[in-house]
Amino acid sequence: MTQKELLYLEDAIGHETSLINVLTETVSFLENEDLVTFIEKEMKKHKTMKEKLMNMLKEKANE
Repeated sequence: MTQKELLYLEDAIGHETSLINVLTETVSFLENEDLVTFIEKEMKKHKTMKEKLMNMLKEKANE
């Protein structure tokens, strides 16, 4: 993996982390259960993506 690709992964993980933090904070202010459910589903998607990116990074570190 090139340095540029590693930097891309690092940026992508940072973006996912930021988005998860924003969604977590947003849910705490919502009263509408439909919106809460929607945001929680989106948050789960981004947590899964972050885990995938982290696993890619770990795999490359072990090579």
